[in-house]
Amino acid sequence: MTENRSILVRGWLRFWRIVNGARIVFLNVLFLLFLYVFYVAMLRPDEPLSMRGDTTLVLRPHGNVVEQYSSSPLDRALARATDQAPVETRLRDILEAVDRASRDSRISQMVIDTDYLWNIGLSSLQDIEHAITAFKASGKPVYAVAEALGQHQYYLASMADEIWLSPDGLVWMDGYSNIRHFYREGLEKLEVEINLFRVGEYKSAMEPYIRNDMSPEAKEAAQFWLESLWQQYLEAVSRNRGMPMSRLTEAITNFADKVEAAEGDFAQLALNLGLVDRLVSGPEARTVLAATGAPNDVGDSFRAVGIEHYLEISGYSTARQRGNVRIVVAEGEITRGEQPPGRIGAETTAGDLRAAGRDEQVKAVVLRIDSPGGDAFSSEVIRREVQALRESGKTVVVSMGDVAASGGYWIAMGANEIWANPATITGSIGVYGMIPTFGATLQKIGVYADGVGTTPLAGKLRIDRPLDEDVKRIFQSSTNHIYEEFLDLVRVSRGFESREAVNEFARGRVWSGRQAVEFGLVDRTGTLQDAVESAARIAGLGDTYTVSWTEPELTQFERLLLEMTSGVLARIHSGKRGVSDLPTSFVQQMIEDLRFIASRDDGFTVAAHCLCSIH
Repeated sequence: MTENRSILVRGWLRFWRIVNGARIVFLNVLFLLFLYVFYVAMLRPDEPLSMRGDTTLVLRPHGNVVEQYSSSPLDRALARATDQAPVETRLRDILEAVDRASRDSRISQMVIDTDYLWNIGLSSLQDIEHAITAFKASGKPVYAVAEALGQHQYYLASMADEIWLSPDGLVWMDGYSNIRHFYREGLEKLEVEINLFRVGEYKSAMEPYIRNDMSPEAKEAAQFWLESLWQQYLEAVSRNRGMPMSRLTEAITNFADKVEAAEGDFAQLALNLGLVDRLVSGPEARTVLAATGAPNDVGDSFRAVGIEHYLEISGYSTARQRGNVRIVVAEGEITRGEQPPGRIGAETTAGDLRAAGRDEQVKAVVLRIDSPGGDAFSSEVIRREVQALRESGKTVVVSMGDVAASGGYWIAMGANEIWANPATITGSIGVYGMIPTFGATLQKIGVYADGVGTTPLAGKLRIDRPLDEDVKRIFQSSTNHIYEEFLDLVRVSRGFESREAVNEFARGRVWSGRQAVEFGLVDRTGTLQDAVESAARIAGLGDTYTVSWTEPELTQFERLLLEMTSGVLARIHSGKRGVSDLPTSFVQQMIEDLRFIASRDDGFTVAAHCLCSIH
């Protein structure tokens, strides 16, 4: 009895030491957090941030340009406090800053710095071009300064009055491509059986798993929309640079010969071809910009403000606001349930739309879509909310961003009007489903699956056995049904006479926004602002409308920290940092492609996904 009691006592003491240690750690974390908040509170400026005249607005996008952040406001605030380079820049912040600066007498010029930009879509670039064109119309000069210019970086730089390139820099333009890896032979060697169910000969999203090359239909379709986007790229750069398109095309043609003739001097070649205006080192550029604008207090550069700090100074708030035109962002892949920003959750986006419907002040909703699609069922859930919102008396206008294809196009059905950017990737009206099975693979290592069930279908939906023929028939029938439903939705909402008429532009084919408006798949081409103005007009709001964005709700703790750090972070200097933009490996791409069909473990998922990208 004494021995048993001793064991219990020892166990209890051990447990208590663990609890006490956890308590100490927890209290220490709280104490450190209190010290940080106190430190920030003491640094908080008493006076509002201000800005002097002759200041240069520096447009320096970091990371990927997105419609909405995928991180929380607290995460971003803490990253800024620790001087971490941002990985995302919001498109709306760029547009807002450029628009305000065009009317701000304190801003005398703009500098575009593309060295920290990773990725941006052609549609987003066109939106920025509209804003910068208006800025230049105010009479203020724009300069682009870069160490190296990739294809989309060069488009952004071409919007400037002058492009200054580092003497050791380069300009690289190689056109658009749509190239993927194909896995059929490798999967056959592993004896993996791919069961693909699709409708539409152009619905090529899952072709890499059943072929070793791109099908003729997929090549034909891809070449068509890629040529449209490339034509728009050449037109824009030619227009911005004041260079005939033939001369621009010639500058890109036989590039290897030109580089050899220039003895490998990329920067001098770019200058000779008229792609840039000056070869300027960093110190020289700072000196010239200080002369055209104003020197900074130290005297070693020009007086400048970044777009984020400028928005803070000019009183722009990203907090949840009220307005009679509400913008709801749907960005990322479409999946079921609730999802964080960066992915479209059916319940999350539907909830945002319902919230806009319940708000009596909101008279019009603009659904901003940037999505290649995803789960067909989730797409329909969102579309029904769009339809319900419109039937409740609210105006609903869709604005398409870089991509609004397949499921991204599906959720646009039911709106009063659909706007696409000329470079939007859209269409891809088609569906597919895929189930890989690994029975033969397992048998190679001596693993077998066998057993009994209570019905003919029991145990047939397993990936460790070959897929039953009846199950294949069921899934193909389901895929056919959803495709017919998709055609009917397009027929009714877009005013086509029949399914056959829709099918001419469906079957999985992808279009640019410029092409889609010709076929009647969208109503007009234009920017997000054009869509907002149209929504206000349809709702009868005239020019007196106000705009608000749907933003994630903050917890009380997050609000406290953000209020404590308000204004402080604007005074923290963020140094330049370069981040390598490495291409995704084909293994990562394969995992990304398969993530949809593995996203649910309770049944077969039919996807309306484009999987279309340009490089």
